[in-house]
Amino acid sequence: MFKRVMVAVVGIPALILILGFAPEMATMLLAMALCGVGAWELMRAVAGEGGEKLARLTVLVAAVFPAVMYEELVVDRTQRMYLAVLADLPLTAALALALVLLVFLSAVLDYTDDKRITFSDVTAALFAGGIFPLMMSCLLLLRLEDYGQLLVFVPLGIAFGSDTFALFGGLLCGKHKLTPVSPKKTVEGAVGGLLGGVIGLALIKLVGLWLLGLSFLTWGQVILLGLAGSAVSQIGDLSFSVIKREFGVKDYGNLLPGHGGVLDRFDSVTFVAPFVWLALRIL
Repeated sequence: MFKRVMVAVVGIPALILILGFAPEMATMLLAMALCGVGAWELMRAVAGEGGEKLARLTVLVAAVFPAVMYEELVVDRTQRMYLAVLADLPLTAALALALVLLVFLSAVLDYTDDKRITFSDVTAALFAGGIFPLMMSCLLLLRLEDYGQLLVFVPLGIAFGSDTFALFGGLLCGKHKLTPVSPKKTVEGAVGGLLGGVIGLALIKLVGLWLLGLSFLTWGQVILLGLAGSAVSQIGDLSFSVIKREFGVKDYGNLLPGHGGVLDRFDSVTFVAPFVWLALRIL
């Protein structure tokens, strides 16, 4: 618990500094690091012997994904440093297509009767190198929005608030098991997580009011988005737990003492970030 708290004491101010005060490019670099490390952790956990051959490609594409997205959205097309005929190319889609082609090409070239890259390895590479960084890069998309220095904290406030209240709600009141996927989680903890998601988002709203004079959500929307976001957050947590249970992995990594790896700490954020990015276009 001490290590867990100390990582939070150091990590939370660092996140606030990078996401809230540093230039947008700092968020891009952070997203690149999270996507690259997360992809490596996932491939290390689930890929078989054949999948090891896909790991470098997968990690490279995952790490580059936020940079490509940033370049596509921010850099003036007339200033792009490649042939003008490619100026209107949707770069993110092109990168995703390249990943699919290269992964399957690797499987074809490596195929023999006794040794091969399995379809399980292929799907792991496509998820780790494409879907996961796309979801995580929604933090960057939020940072690039108007008032992005505030909006980028919305999924973090919901996810971390939900995780914290679910933990203590389970410790203090937990009696009824929630799911065999994660034996320590309880129904009471999940209810506490719903409350925590609302409180986390409410704190973000108050910070916006005090520091920026910005009221970007009504209190009714805070409750609605906080509850729905917490539910998505807990689904994300359990989803990555399913993977760990299936492959007999305790933690995805040990980069963050007391928390595990990037995927252990940001599993919920991975799901909440795209949900929030989409929800803010509806509310």
